[in-house]
Amino acid sequence: MACYLFFYTGRHNFGWAAQGMATEFDVPFATIGWISFAMLVGYAVGQLVNGNLADRFSARLMVPLGAYLSIGANIAISFAESLEMVMVLWALNGFFQSMAWAPGGKIISNWWGKEEKGKAFGFYTMAAGLSSVVTYLLSIVILHQDLEWRMLFRLPVLLLLITATLFLVLIKDKPSDLGFPNPDEADAAASTGRDSRTWQDRYRMVLRNRSFLLVTLAFAFESMARYGFIFWVPVHYLGTNWKDNPHNLWVTFLLPVGMAAGAVSFGSLSDGLFQRNRIASIRVGMLASAAIALVIYFAPAGNMALQSIVMLLAGFFVYGPQANFWTLCPEMLGNERTGTGIGLMNMTGYLFAALGEPLFGKLIDITGNSAYIFLAIACICVLSGVIISTVNPSARPGNLAISA
Repeated sequence: MACYLFFYTGRHNFGWAAQGMATEFDVPFATIGWISFAMLVGYAVGQLVNGNLADRFSARLMVPLGAYLSIGANIAISFAESLEMVMVLWALNGFFQSMAWAPGGKIISNWWGKEEKGKAFGFYTMAAGLSSVVTYLLSIVILHQDLEWRMLFRLPVLLLLITATLFLVLIKDKPSDLGFPNPDEADAAASTGRDSRTWQDRYRMVLRNRSFLLVTLAFAFESMARYGFIFWVPVHYLGTNWKDNPHNLWVTFLLPVGMAAGAVSFGSLSDGLFQRNRIASIRVGMLASAAIALVIYFAPAGNMALQSIVMLLAGFFVYGPQANFWTLCPEMLGNERTGTGIGLMNMTGYLFAALGEPLFGKLIDITGNSAYIFLAIACICVLSGVIISTVNPSARPGNLAISA
C-alpha cells in the first residue's frame, strides 16, 4: 500500500500538464488525448505480459523495477523538446507502470485467505485511490507555485523512488518465504494442475472462463468511465481562467478522495452487506456513478458546494467497485492464475480507457464544452452495470467454477 500510494505520481500527473503542454506545442486537445491513448495502450500491453510473469517470477522484484523505469521516463519527458518524443516516452511509461498492479495483487492474494481477500483488496485499491489524492495534491501545489508543466514530471516521482526502494527491501512474495504457512494452501493445491504449468496454459484457462470474460468486459467500461473522470476533470475545472478562480482546483481534489474512500468501503461492504456477492456490489456502484455523472453535466459549474459533493460521490462510486473486480480474480480463477487474470482484466480495461481519451478530447473540440464528457461517462457507466448484471447471480464467489 505504501509503495502504490505514490505510483500514480508517474501517471496521473499527465492530466495536470495537459493544458500547459497543449499551449506550448500549440496542438488541440484531441492530440493530447492521443498521447494519453499511447500511455494507456502501453499500460494495457504491459498488463497482458506482466500479469502472467507475476505468476512465474518474483512479484517483489517486478514492482520496484517498474517504478525505477517509470521515474526515468517521467524525468526524460520533462526535458523533451518535441511532442513526438513525449508520446514515445509516455507510451513506454505506460508499460513500466504496468509492472506494479498485477504483481502487487499476486502478493495480496498470496498473503490473505478467502475470508479476508475482499477486505485486503479493498485496502490495496484504496492505496491506489489515495495515490490519485497524493498526485492531485502535489500537482495543485506545483501549479500554485507558477512552476511550468515540466515540473509535474520531475518532482512528484521522487517520492516513488523512496517507497519503491522500501518495497524492495521489506516485501516478501508469500508467507512461506518467512517460514509461515501460506493461506488457502488446500485451494491452491486443488487449482494447480497441468493446465497451469506453462504461461500458455494460464492464458488458455483464463480465456475459457466465460463468466470471467463478462466481468472483464464490465470492468473495461468501468475503466473508461474512471479515466474519463481522472484525466478530464482537471481540464474541465482548470479551463482558461483558473487563476481567477483558484478554488476550482480544490473541487477536483475531492474526486480522488472519494475514490480512496470508495475502494476501502466497497471491499468491506462486499464481504459484509453484500454477503461476498461482488456482482451485486459492482452493479450498485456503476449505476450510481451514471446518476452522479448526469448531475455533474446538468449542475451549474459555479455552484462550488454542489460540485464538491458530486465530485466526492463520483470518485466514491466509479472507483469503489474496482476492489470487487480485483477480488473476483482469485475467487474465479484460483491463486495460481491470479496474476494472469488481473493482468488480462486490467489490459482490457486500459485498452477501453485508451480508446476513450481521444474520443473525449474530440468531443471537447467539437462542442467547445467539456461538460459533455460527463454525459458520455453516464452512458458508459450504464453499459458496465448492464453487462455485470448478465453474469449469473448464482455463480457467486466460491462457486465460480472454471468452465471446461
